Amino acid sequence: MEVDIRYLCTAIGGLSGVPIRIFERGELTFFYSISKLPRDPMNVYRGEIFAVRDHVGYVTTRHFHCYGIVNSGELKIVIGPTRQIAESDRELRELAFRADVPAEETDAFLAGMKGIVRMPFEGVLQILCTVNHVLNGEKLSLTDIAIYDAEQEKMAAAQERKEAERRLSSAPEEGQSVHNSFDQEQLILDMIRKGDSAALGEWKAAAPAIRGGVLAAEQLRQQKNTFIVTAALVSRAAVQGGMEVEDAFSTSDSYIQQCEMLTAPEAVTNLQYRMILDYTERVGRLRRGRQPTRLALDVANYVRRHLSEAITAQELARALFLSRPYLSRRFREETGETLTDFILREKTEEAKRLLRYSDKSLTAVSSYLGFSSPSHFSRVFKRYAGCLPREYRGKYA
Repeated sequence: MEVDIRYLCTAIGGLSGVPIRIFERGELTFFYSISKLPRDPMNVYRGEIFAVRDHVGYVTTRHFHCYGIVNSGELKIVIGPTRQIAESDRELRELAFRADVPAEETDAFLAGMKGIVRMPFEGVLQILCTVNHVLNGEKLSLTDIAIYDAEQEKMAAAQERKEAERRLSSAPEEGQSVHNSFDQEQLILDMIRKGDSAALGEWKAAAPAIRGGVLAAEQLRQQKNTFIVTAALVSRAAVQGGMEVEDAFSTSDSYIQQCEMLTAPEAVTNLQYRMILDYTERVGRLRRGRQPTRLALDVANYVRRHLSEAITAQELARALFLSRPYLSRRFREETGETLTDFILREKTEEAKRLLRYSDKSLTAVSSYLGFSSPSHFSRVFKRYAGCLPREYRGKYA
């Protein structure tokens, strides 16, 4: 029986509420979505999606959007994006920026993304199994492409065998420590919690050799596993230092994804220090003064979460359930800086990052950061960075 692929995809898209596409020999030939999207966000991750060659696969993005993929000969079916928990406006604005959505269409893009039906990861896998059965004649179940309780018993048994082997093998000599990492971990985590970049730099200059245990049989995998454990520890230390939970964990996810793409142990080591320093600097920017108040931390986190918007003192005060005059006065008393200076300085720092590490136009960066015009952006940038945006990009990009 000949399958009407477009009819099948239209039915799936309508029932699931998630965008679906058909590619033939790499060319898009069909797109269906009940939610109107000015630009297809899939294009941001096209390379990763097209790298999937198995009959059934998926890609999870840095913002936890899932794209499901079914391959059949020259056909590629892609469903997504969707995720179980709704995105924040900040995440969607960043996605719009990466997808080259024009400023005048950004609000429509955000509305379209919010209109996509939320679906758990398992739901996407179930759709993939169904489409794969129709196109490739394979009867796969979720256990074929994900880990479930049935696998846990096997894993438990394997771990028990490994533990028994370890106990029966030769033990370390008396007084010899296999792990010496705990004290150094606590020292580093304390620096992160305080946002003390200077102390971290001094520690690096005389860092001792650390034995953290054997986590893998192969050196590169050992380094990556250690990196993942470190990411979990430092992200939580940053939260204790005042960083928002979502920001801390999203940053951790991004670093882990970068780590997995590296091919040399020394590159992993360098990225690990970069991650620790990054978290320390971020907490340091949040913690105005040695003993920052809750108010200062709340203001800093709000600004960091809303950098892509035109932040006003009135909106910030409303979000913190305070009056604008009271907030402005208290913030200046506690930090020695006005709210306006703090907001614009943070936007300038974000602009530096975008100018240096992205190829987006100055107009796009200006619009993304919520400035009223490129000329306004240039004036603010020169005031706080000491040069024009174009000059900064020419020097550092």
